[in-house]
Amino acid sequence: MWKDFKKFAMRGNVVDMAVGIIIGVAFGKIITSLVSDIIMPPIGLVLGRVDFSSLFLNISGKPVHSLAEAKAAGAATINYGIFINNILDFIIVAFAVFLLIRIVNRWNKPEPAPAPSTKECPYCASQIPIKATRCPNCTSELPA
Repeated sequence: MWKDFKKFAMRGNVVDMAVGIIIGVAFGKIITSLVSDIIMPPIGLVLGRVDFSSLFLNISGKPVHSLAEAKAAGAATINYGIFINNILDFIIVAFAVFLLIRIVNRWNKPEPAPAPSTKECPYCASQIPIKATRCPNCTSELPA
């Protein structure tokens, strides 16, 4: 069983997938910071000094003035500002992955199919060289 597991774990696909997941998690943290710390502050400033991460609806009926206060009091809230940040995170990550896949696909263009080197004899249906003028199998003269 150990040998089978080692064989499975050391296959290229599994190792590549693990590396991809690790890089993806780190990339996700960078994107979250980009959205929260770089993109959202100027958008909030333009929209009237709004901090999206602190936007919430209090549905508990307890009077609270901030999201931190609501969490400390255990008040039920709908945190739509954090949701907006997460949507922007997703859109940016999806766009970055789209660009990455597009670049990789340009690198991995398929090679053109090689020109055929044989053709089929119209009389006996055997494969013959493309430049042949007479079939070596049925000895028929081939049309030009």
